[in-house]
Amino acid sequence: MRRSRIEQNVKIKLPLMATDKYDIIIIGAGHNGLIAATYLAKAGKRVLILEANGEIGGATASVRAFPDFDARLSRYSYLVSLLPDQIVRDLGLNFKTISRRVASYTPFHHHGIDQGLYVSRIWDETTSTSFNALQGGGIEAMAWQKFYGEIEAFAQRLAPSLLKPLPTRSELKSQIGLAPVWDYLIENPIGEVITNTFRSDIVRGVVLTDALIGTYVSAFSMQANKCFLYHLIGNGNGEWKVPAGGMGALVQELERVAKSSGVSIKVNSRATKVQSDGKEICVTLEDGNTIYGKYLLSNAAPQVLAKLQGVKPPESLEGSQLKINMLLKQLPRLKSGINPHDAFAGTFHINESFTQLELAYQQAQSGKIPSRLPLEMYCHTLTDPSILSAELQHKGYHTLTLFGLHTPAALFDRNHDEQRKAAMGAAIQSLNEYLIDPIESVLARSSTGELAMEVKTPLDIEAAIGLPRGNIFHRDLDFPFREDDEALGWGVETDDPRIFICGAGAKRGGGVSGIPGHNAAMAVLAKG
Repeated sequence: MRRSRIEQNVKIKLPLMATDKYDIIIIGAGHNGLIAATYLAKAGKRVLILEANGEIGGATASVRAFPDFDARLSRYSYLVSLLPDQIVRDLGLNFKTISRRVASYTPFHHHGIDQGLYVSRIWDETTSTSFNALQGGGIEAMAWQKFYGEIEAFAQRLAPSLLKPLPTRSELKSQIGLAPVWDYLIENPIGEVITNTFRSDIVRGVVLTDALIGTYVSAFSMQANKCFLYHLIGNGNGEWKVPAGGMGALVQELERVAKSSGVSIKVNSRATKVQSDGKEICVTLEDGNTIYGKYLLSNAAPQVLAKLQGVKPPESLEGSQLKINMLLKQLPRLKSGINPHDAFAGTFHINESFTQLELAYQQAQSGKIPSRLPLEMYCHTLTDPSILSAELQHKGYHTLTLFGLHTPAALFDRNHDEQRKAAMGAAIQSLNEYLIDPIESVLARSSTGELAMEVKTPLDIEAAIGLPRGNIFHRDLDFPFREDDEALGWGVETDDPRIFICGAGAKRGGGVSGIPGHNAAMAVLAKG
């Protein structure tokens, strides 16, 4: 284990003592920061959260993206899977998630005919019929059920460890006890596993998508395995649910329980420097004020924390997703003939066969926007219309959230606005390939005639909420264990014994989970 700078007797002189002093200072009022703060305040600690922006929530905030319309969209994060039920119970959150009846729908062309693969959340006759329409579909259906059945068993045994000190690789493997599943999830590239398990290029692609959301790699990179795992282990079943009332409803509840527990929150309070002398922490704000605390928890990305400390930031993959939010007057009809209320009720996959995903990655690597951009979409309002006003609901309006894969930040470094426009055009073209009604024809329009469409590149996301290069996981994901020779910990520790990571950049971070917030709080409380 590396020794901290403090342990190496590096002498740091803090500024003169100020009157503001807390047990714990937390940088960032996103969901993890709020969760950590509430656990600590309930344990009797004096806690202050510093938020750089004018409102709290970070990536989990809901916004009125189109001012002419009373619709509150989850601008960045949009679905919930990894948030443990235990955290909801521990903090007394009045927050509910809603199951989607459809898992996914994937339109595709086969010999000039428009078709689609429909998958219910719970396997049913409609799903079976959809698989059987594929070449060799009966075999694929059996392989699908066996594969995901094994993963669910794995997830059920893994999930309880996520809110405990980080186990070693050997300990976790022994606890789970499913050696063949461990082998294909942890030891071998997921791309190989998928191609060995399934024959259909479409089915392979649907499975692969969980390994690539927010992770810019080939299917055959082990980093894809880590992304795949986190998308399938939430609460032991990996189900992705719709937050009732939008992500903003979670933020409101977290703010309520935090403040009722005694947490202080200061917005418009951007930290510019973090110093530590081994005994306490000093945070300098943009306005020059200094605040002292016994411990610091960073909900900001590790790269941001490193900059505040004046040390070299960790290296990481860059963000790779294009985010488009839309408000529609009505759902578009599909060429495959499926009812749009079924097609868009789950995750809608566009140009995401295995071959298409690999080609898109190769094209992006060569510096080009993929020619047939892989996309994922979901319609919040089909499951939860409450984010729309009664008037918009009555008129049949819907929201659509689009997530473009393999659009890395590097594609936007030069001529950003033009590249954003080009990426938006590629996304529209990719989507319209499967629609009878071009998406532009069903988009709502503002009073000035502008389409209700908001486009965010990785660089836009970085500018808005501080995610380095737009990486939605803050940095590269880790497997949920430590190596056998690593020191005991919660996966939230840094080189400074008084500074912890409580955001997505911690081990077992990423996604809307609250897990790193919980674990950072537990690590501090363990110190007394």
